[in-house]
Amino acid sequence: MAEYLGWEDYLTIAIYFVLVIGVGIWSTCRSNKGSAHGYFLAGKNIHWIPVGASIFASNIGAPMFIGIAGSAAASGIAVIIYEWIAVYFLVLLGWIFVPVYTSCGAFTTPGYLRKRYGGKRIRIYSSIFALIGFVLFNISIEIYSGGVFLKQLLGWNMYLCVVIILLVTAVYTIIGGLTSVIYTDTLQTVVLIAGSVVLFVLSYMEVGGWGGLQDKYMSSAANETLLNTSYYGCGLPREDAFTILRHPVTGDIPWTGSIFGLSTLGLYVWCHDQLIVQRCLAAKSISHAKAGSLLGACLKIMPFFLYLIPGMVSRILYPDEVACADPETCSRVCDNPAGCSNMAYPLMVLRFLPSGLRGLMLAALVAALMSSMTSILNSASSIVTLDIWRVARKRASELELMIVGRVTVLVLVATSILWLPILEKVQGGMFWFYMQSIRSYLIPPWCMLFMLGVFWKRTTEAGGFWGLILSLVVGVVRMVLDFTYTTPLCGSGETDERPSIIAKVDFLHFAIILAAFTTICMVVISLFTEQRPERKLRRVTWWTRHDKHLPDPDTDDEEVEGDRNQDVIGTMISPNLTDVNKFEIQLPEVKAPSNRFKTACMTWVCGTTGDTVKQSAWEVGDDQRQRERDQSLSENPFWKRVLDISAVITIIITTVLIGYFN
Repeated sequence: MAEYLGWEDYLTIAIYFVLVIGVGIWSTCRSNKGSAHGYFLAGKNIHWIPVGASIFASNIGAPMFIGIAGSAAASGIAVIIYEWIAVYFLVLLGWIFVPVYTSCGAFTTPGYLRKRYGGKRIRIYSSIFALIGFVLFNISIEIYSGGVFLKQLLGWNMYLCVVIILLVTAVYTIIGGLTSVIYTDTLQTVVLIAGSVVLFVLSYMEVGGWGGLQDKYMSSAANETLLNTSYYGCGLPREDAFTILRHPVTGDIPWTGSIFGLSTLGLYVWCHDQLIVQRCLAAKSISHAKAGSLLGACLKIMPFFLYLIPGMVSRILYPDEVACADPETCSRVCDNPAGCSNMAYPLMVLRFLPSGLRGLMLAALVAALMSSMTSILNSASSIVTLDIWRVARKRASELELMIVGRVTVLVLVATSILWLPILEKVQGGMFWFYMQSIRSYLIPPWCMLFMLGVFWKRTTEAGGFWGLILSLVVGVVRMVLDFTYTTPLCGSGETDERPSIIAKVDFLHFAIILAAFTTICMVVISLFTEQRPERKLRRVTWWTRHDKHLPDPDTDDEEVEGDRNQDVIGTMISPNLTDVNKFEIQLPEVKAPSNRFKTACMTWVCGTTGDTVKQSAWEVGDDQRQRERDQSLSENPFWKRVLDISAVITIIITTVLIGYFN
């Protein structure tokens, strides 16, 4: 495929790499990365535009190009519900959940769970679960889809493509922390949108607008499908291809699942997942967090035009490849007997765009992969450092925490590379549904844990923990069955021998069942266990977010001493704001290195100058003001009204769009 690229394309790619590395270095120099507060939260000083752009770029990775375009090519526009429903949840993030996270001083989602429920079990379990999820799902999905794309575009070995990108992203993630990630995400969002808009406009004009798209898509099929009656019907477009809310039984994305089942996935991904929440928590104020989440919500409307329509056009222009139904033909075209719809977007880039623009789109695709990878690596590093390492070493110095954060990134990069051979064997015909089905089996219990924790003060630690364990067993059983009994290939003549729980219960419907089961378990167990005292629920629920005092410093009886030592950026429970200075801890000083070489290493590798480091999260004399600013929910009345009206308008527009295409 590399013969499709000219010297103009390679020049565009080279300019892009130089630019993104330059922005990463610039953002690194302007930020306070010498402390955990600066490295993991960008000093809580990020403007709303970079926050919103980073939310969009963190989620719009290579799986979006592969998944949304491929699913649209295979079954029509219904897959866009995954994007448009995110608009509602991003509004909930800014208006409901971020105020709770901010008011209690939690800067990681496992840290919030520890504050809300107490004890060690849920916090450690959530940290480990999040880390495993990053490795098995987020990183693996990104590197697989990115590797497939680059292999198609450049003709290079997939391992070489992925290793180069991982190393580049790891370098500026390690050096710059969250500030570098957010500012490079902002640049990459611009590149993504610019390249995708060009492809959308050209492809939309090619098929004659919306009317031409509807007519030509419904008649697009591979010649072999039309000529061979044994495969007739397998590779034809669905009759409901231009409907978003489809039949609850016969629809491939049933409306009951897309509204109710997808809500449990969306709530977790957009309101509870560290990957997204961390961006809003880095905002300079609650108003900037709201505006950033609202900007991200507005940008989520765009994938319909940027990825979905080009994917459908690809089926019209290249039906013999994108719409193949014969397993032997599909294996010959894309090495996947289940189908080749995942090639929809790469083929548009390679064959449809003129020279020079191909390079721009390749830069956009690389930007998508790098944006998601840097966000994932930084978030995973935050969780390991703040929610796992700090549990084991409560008195760890700033220097030690910074080193652990950077080593974590390197370990995750190495693990990601080792996953490539496994990922090549588990690819599916429609990659998007493969991703979402896995999440449906594991995420709903976590969604309910957060929802009950925020809105029902009666929820107890025992109820939350054992509800997670019981629902995990149920979800894993379904997942194992799903992998054991595969769907027969269309036209193969094989009988469907899958159990009814697999064949007749869509994975989105199963998410509803799992969420209901989890809720019942957590509620029942909570009612039979002792409720947490009101003094330990200050600022950790929606109803107590405006409490004048923080939870008592002895929130967890087994960790009283650890609480008094204060978490590095406030993720541990803190005392009342007026008494912060009483708990200042004096630790042995860490002297600066004696020569310039060591100083440089400390500055760029470890993230600190090597000057005296204190255990406390903020400098002496500034700690109270900093803590008050970081946990403040105050807003300018005028801008609060503007943001509220804008959120309502955005929700109305999204609802109208869903109704129009139904």
